[in-house]
Amino acid sequence: MATKQRGRPRSFDREAALRQATLTFWEQGYEATSIADLTRVMGIAAPSLYAAFGDKRTLFDEVIEAYGTLFGGFGARALAEEPTARRVFARMLREAAKEYTEPGRPHGCMVLSAAENCSSPEVVAVLRDRRLRNVSEFRQRIQQDVDTGVLPADTDAAALARCTAAVIQGMSQQARDGASRTELEALAETAMRGWPEDPREA
Repeated sequence: MATKQRGRPRSFDREAALRQATLTFWEQGYEATSIADLTRVMGIAAPSLYAAFGDKRTLFDEVIEAYGTLFGGFGARALAEEPTARRVFARMLREAAKEYTEPGRPHGCMVLSAAENCSSPEVVAVLRDRRLRNVSEFRQRIQQDVDTGVLPADTDAAALARCTAAVIQGMSQQARDGASRTELEALAETAMRGWPEDPREA
């Protein structure tokens, strides 16, 4: 008599599951997303989730990294590819208008929205630190152009970096409130009018 083969654990697509978790945290925020929500959208049982990703907090850390790779990388690309700070941030704001209103996924920026009403000090701190790191990178890029004469010598790099970050954060919230891509593109163009001109072109 043939012996019954032991059942093998059902395999799953880890990247696809992580993407679904990212979309869920993005839409609902960290606090409102339950393990039941995650197992449902990821298509796995709770033991499999814990085995593959750890607990909810550990999974969220991985989700933040996945978000940057899948959806939030437009800022880093602009910083890496554009020759001047003005062109960096013009592109960044223009692409934010597109990315924050993309059909078929949550609107706005997950790094900004996921901490809403969050009672976890660790999660709040992780997201705050990421936002502050962005502002620091903005300041460094702007200061680089000040030092090389691309921007006027009296440009306040720190203030301009914070202003630009505030515009991006505002665009995220407005997208979540229903602003269209066209409306956000107009906002981006208005914001860039406040940027100092290259004195070499004056």
